[in-house]
Amino acid sequence: MTLAEAINSAAIQLSGAGITNARRDAEALLSHLIKKNRAWLITHGDDALDDEWRGLFKDTIQRRAKREPLQYIIGSQEFWGLEFMVTPEVLIPRPETELIIEATLAIIHDRNRPARIIDLCTGSGCIAVSLAKELPVARILAIDKSAKALAVAKENAAQHGVSDRIRFLDGDLFHPLEELDWYGLVDIIASNPPYVQSGDLDTLQPEVRDYEPEMALIAGPEGTELAAIIINTAPAYLKKTGALIMEMGLGQAEALRKMAGKTGAYTTPEIMKDLAGIERVIVARKR
Repeated sequence: MTLAEAINSAAIQLSGAGITNARRDAEALLSHLIKKNRAWLITHGDDALDDEWRGLFKDTIQRRAKREPLQYIIGSQEFWGLEFMVTPEVLIPRPETELIIEATLAIIHDRNRPARIIDLCTGSGCIAVSLAKELPVARILAIDKSAKALAVAKENAAQHGVSDRIRFLDGDLFHPLEELDWYGLVDIIASNPPYVQSGDLDTLQPEVRDYEPEMALIAGPEGTELAAIIINTAPAYLKKTGALIMEMGLGQAEALRKMAGKTGAYTTPEIMKDLAGIERVIVARKR
């Protein structure tokens, strides 16, 4: 069997399993196995795929056909131009979460200023690590209540050479900060918290519903329970003109805007839309 034949056969199998972009996934999995890029696969399509690689490729295609996320099989995902290790212990970084990075950099104009940043629900550490790469003198606290997720985040920080500027704290939301003297001193509180309604779990794609950590997805019956805690608690830590930058779910923008308004602690929040036109990130600056 040639490489091209193996890819074609795998793409047919994945398409039959209901996977869109089946050929792309087949190419990505074979590239990962044989450590060659897509361009090499295309130009060497007539090369033979030996029996050992063929067996391994078959195994990975079967995993993907069961709707296991491509990123978990490969073990990585790109975010903000960086490669991040991902495991089933962490949410897979999404392109829309890059809006948090964009919003932070738009507020912190001087990248050589020693800003203080908190990343709540850090997961893979993609937000904290990306900001540490962009802001070379920033001090960052990355918090998650999953010790296993923090272990992945620490690996990613080490891989990108920013471990010395990120302090990882194990705990739920703001609780680990209670013994730290960061009250009124924080420039940015960034967060991609769980925001899916508990009743919506069964409606999610199999890749999400069956494989990604439920703790990183489900917020509660309303989907805004954790966001409410963050909105109400953040002002105590933010400095004057500091900002809360938080990802949110479909249709939650108006509810979160009202929550922010009721605190009296923020100016009128800005809502950022993702490439699909969905209101995805709220930016609330402290008065």
